Amino acid sequence: MRGGALLGLTGVDAPLLVSGMQQEAGNETDAPGGDAVPEGAGETGNTAAQEGEVAVVDEQESTAEELLEAQVTEWKDLAMRATADLDNFRKRISREKSEALLYANRALLEELLPILDNFDMGLQAAQQEEGSMILQGMQMVKKQLDDFLANNGVTEIPAEGQAFDPNVHEAVSQEACADTEEGKVLRVMRRGYMLRDRLLRPAHVVVAKSPGGEA
Repeated sequence: MRGGALLGLTGVDAPLLVSGMQQEAGNETDAPGGDAVPEGAGETGNTAAQEGEVAVVDEQESTAEELLEAQVTEWKDLAMRATADLDNFRKRISREKSEALLYANRALLEELLPILDNFDMGLQAAQQEEGSMILQGMQMVKKQLDDFLANNGVTEIPAEGQAFDPNVHEAVSQEACADTEEGKVLRVMRRGYMLRDRLLRPAHVVVAKSPGGEA
């Protein structure tokens, strides 16, 4: 469009118009304020910004790695604790199961003991007739009962002549006796029994005391 306009101008106007266009083009290429932009200044600014962004990314990655390591350590600790708890639980269950098998017949044995007491009293009465068939039969039954108790882990608690032990003996009375040391068991009124390492029934005993002592 400008070229066409130039063609339509006279010889006098054309040089003036060309000079104005050249001046306008020079103003467009100058920096704002009239100062020229130094060569390479834009590249330096971009490099500094990129380096700052890289530093921020590196810091974020380092923080993320530290958090991840902390979480891994925490989960390892939790896993170890869970494994230990599970192992303890299995041991406890196994122990309780074994104890349940060992002492499963405790209630039955406790109910059997009074029957055994009555049988012993009948056996003592039958012993008044030595050699009788009744006595022999009762002695055979007595042996079978003793074997049954032994096979089930039941043992009689030693009492007569032993020092009184409140853990396994139950004193029903005291009796003065000059021939027996004070605190010793004089007689057994009812036999006591242990079921393996546990008390099944305490022994009822008469305990000796020194003559003249308080009842």
